[in-house]
Amino acid sequence: MNKNKPPPPIVSGAKPILGHALEFQKDRSSLIRRGYEEFGSVFCIKLANQRVAVLIDPDLHKQFYMETDKKLGIEKPYRFLRPLFGDVLFMAPHETYLEQRPFVIQAFRREKMVHYIKVMQQQVQLWLDDLGTAGEIEIVAELGHLTQCVAGYAFMGDDFQQQVGEEFWRLYEDLGKSIDLILPPNWPLPKFIKRDRAKARMLKILQPVIKERRAYPDKYDDFLQDFVNQRYKDGRLIEDDVLLGLMLGLMFAGHETTAGQAAWTIIQLLQNQDYLTLVQDEIEQSVPNGEMIEPRGMAKLKHISWAVRETERTRPSAELNMRTVEESLDVGDYLVPKGWLVQTDAGLAHQLPSLWKNPQKFDPLRFAPDRKEDKQHRFSLIGFGGGIHKCTGMNFANNEMIIITALLFQQFDLELITQSPTIIRGVGANKPSETWIRYKRKPDSQ
Repeated sequence: MNKNKPPPPIVSGAKPILGHALEFQKDRSSLIRRGYEEFGSVFCIKLANQRVAVLIDPDLHKQFYMETDKKLGIEKPYRFLRPLFGDVLFMAPHETYLEQRPFVIQAFRREKMVHYIKVMQQQVQLWLDDLGTAGEIEIVAELGHLTQCVAGYAFMGDDFQQQVGEEFWRLYEDLGKSIDLILPPNWPLPKFIKRDRAKARMLKILQPVIKERRAYPDKYDDFLQDFVNQRYKDGRLIEDDVLLGLMLGLMFAGHETTAGQAAWTIIQLLQNQDYLTLVQDEIEQSVPNGEMIEPRGMAKLKHISWAVRETERTRPSAELNMRTVEESLDVGDYLVPKGWLVQTDAGLAHQLPSLWKNPQKFDPLRFAPDRKEDKQHRFSLIGFGGGIHKCTGMNFANNEMIIITALLFQQFDLELITQSPTIIRGVGANKPSETWIRYKRKPDSQ
């Protein structure tokens, strides 16, 4: 470590006391882009009295992800989510995370994915059947509800979703509405009171279910049962409140991010008719109307898979990853001091012309075997993070988006009514603005 190196330079436009905090909340992408234009791949933004080093370069991304749990900590920047989910996953202390991580890996293992693919297709087909022969839908809201159903049935099982799923998801909305980056989570505000009441009710709903699952472990096949069956290394059962936190965390990751990127995939295909023709041809050859998608047949849907990956590049749902600097870190020509935050930004990193040809263009063929633009650097595509904390459910999410896209275009002709949706950046996942689509069922699917 070179202590003589300066800290990263501060982006222009910082206000007294607040720094860049207001701009960060209102137009984060413009702030990050300005910093890159002024200083290149390393620069600093000020969020009130907190300094944040921003890294925009695949080699720096590698350092960011590989130093996590070493010089960089993941827990503190996400403390604002702890009141919702508790001490689970990356929101927990590192030792607790290491205890819990095998549970999640086990639930997402390859042989389980066959079952989840069936659940995805069942729920997507039910949604398509309810659309009728023709009409108009607001695709963002529709896919938000659809991904909730998939998450509910895959994570919690048929009985749970059918009996208490509707109430559970209503309570879940109270959790989502309580997310706040600034206000102390223990203040007696209405949204925090509703959050705590919702969590207490959710736990009350879940406890008899857990008791039933522990009594009859061979009766169920879903995420919840996988977690109920798991034990800590010392043989202890997973506590009920930890089970609830794990399930809520997976539901948040399993539908919030997937819904936004699934909607963007549909939108961008409709905006790019030449590539959509390739997708339609692929569907007709691999899964013609009336046929479902076999798990082994997923690999045949290459053009859809590349479109999903291109959406990850152009419209990442979780574009910001953040860490705490636990030990001063050499980053290029600068030294990031202990106590700072450090972050990546996939929204800008995925637009670097040094890595991506015509980066503003929606071009899924960049992932084809003859181009492999994503293979130039292991950390060029970071929509699902990287390193040990890379999203464990990435394959689940990608499979779900592929199935939604394939079955929708298999059975319907679509027309984009809202021509130019914008990106809505919130505290949680990014998503498209309200987007209306006109649909008509294909004659051979009626």
